[in-house]
Amino acid sequence: MRIKALVRGVGDVGSAVAHRFHQEGVKTVLHDVPFPAWTRRKMAFTDAVFDGEAELAGVRAERVDDLSVLEDRLASNCVAVWVHDLLEITHAFRPDILVDARMRKRHNPEPQMDAARLTIGLGPNFIAKETTHVVIETAWGNTLGTVITDGTAEPQQGGPRMIGGLGIERIVYSPEEGLFTSGFAIGDCVTAGQVVAHVGQAAISAPVDGWIRGLTRSGVPVARRTKVIEIDPRGLDAVFTGIGERPAKIADGVIRAVRAWASPSARTE
Repeated sequence: MRIKALVRGVGDVGSAVAHRFHQEGVKTVLHDVPFPAWTRRKMAFTDAVFDGEAELAGVRAERVDDLSVLEDRLASNCVAVWVHDLLEITHAFRPDILVDARMRKRHNPEPQMDAARLTIGLGPNFIAKETTHVVIETAWGNTLGTVITDGTAEPQQGGPRMIGGLGIERIVYSPEEGLFTSGFAIGDCVTAGQVVAHVGQAAISAPVDGWIRGLTRSGVPVARRTKVIEIDPRGLDAVFTGIGERPAKIADGVIRAVRAWASPSARTE
């Protein structure tokens, strides 16, 4: 596809979409805030924001801070990451497609249909033909990845998916607003009750035994109730790198929506 895409959100879902776009030959820019609090950083391009580059499943992402080098970065066979003004990158890059992958389940998204020729909202609260042209279902189940051309996705329900018999019990949310700090890394083995991080002066402990699957980057300011730690309790079967099953299926849905929309003149066969 000879198309340009802007993906909002450098978490695991946005990164899976950007990765799939890259595989399809779509020039792709990921946009986020300068200090994103995403936890599943080894299943995403998140660390490119902090380190300048990151790799996910064989694809490289590089942070760009100067628009004059954007085309060179994209030509070097990588995904570009931009953490500055959204309107600036939109006007300079002029994407054909905008995907809102911020996964803000409790926020009402702003209308974005004028931001690109095709706009795609992922998950609850987007309304097809009102906030974005189409919506992709993000809830686990038989409809995961479905392209919705009229109406909305399923509302936010319940807690995180069960892994190793545990759901919400393996997740930690910030008890207060403050600076998140941790000396641990994703993939480290921890035990229940072990202090893993701090927000300000408040200590945060591992809720269960297992391996750290998600961990907000140390030094990132977080709001109260932000997810900051996720534990995978499955022992040697723990998964904390690569593209996850749910993000992959959502990315498949995005590609189906793009293929249904794209005109023959916008494709390269």
